[in-house]
Amino acid sequence: MSNLIKNNAIVADEWTLVKLPAPAEETVRKQAGKVVIFKVTGEPAATPEQIEGTVIPENGKAIIPLTVWLARKEQLSARFAKGEIGVWVDSFELLEDLTDSVDDINRLPLIAINFPRFVDGRGFSMAALLRTRYGYKNELRSIGDVLRDQLYFMKRCGFDAYSIRADKSAEDALASLRDFSEPYQGAVDNPLPVWRRHARTSHHAASAGRVFSRHEDEVD
Repeated sequence: MSNLIKNNAIVADEWTLVKLPAPAEETVRKQAGKVVIFKVTGEPAATPEQIEGTVIPENGKAIIPLTVWLARKEQLSARFAKGEIGVWVDSFELLEDLTDSVDDINRLPLIAINFPRFVDGRGFSMAALLRTRYGYKNELRSIGDVLRDQLYFMKRCGFDAYSIRADKSAEDALASLRDFSEPYQGAVDNPLPVWRRHARTSHHAASAGRVFSRHEDEVD
């Protein structure tokens, strides 16, 4: 069964997610005696060998890593023109590298943002920036360590598709999109706060009308 949620339903996935091959050697970094689990902005996402060794299916729709797209976009130009290439961005990569690589960000039919770990929240900000600053209107998908408790907040930040972690239930995750019926704050999915979304009650409106009428009588 598919683990992809889109348009408030579990749907078949017509895209193939392309991953980088494992690095020949993984460097363990430490800070203050502790292992650093997050990669930081500016850190290389892949080696030249990984980029060259990434296998992209010859046919069909493929979501490829940003580093592979930047290095091999010329050879993928025909498929890009046909709408067969999407790009996924890691949480520590720069959105500007993606947006600068195309003349119109909306030529990309799909952008995915990777959540390498549940506690890495940088992808939420990236999604909001794509929707607001860069005006991206097509499918924005979350991939990686995507769990039920994140979905509602991902939606509020602009995601409209969610690839649920393989060992979790997509049906359970789908239900989480209805965890809250009325958010108070404005966000990407609805910029108006609750007090702007609902008119005052008739009682308040009537009271305001009586005050206004009384003020007119006093002026006369």
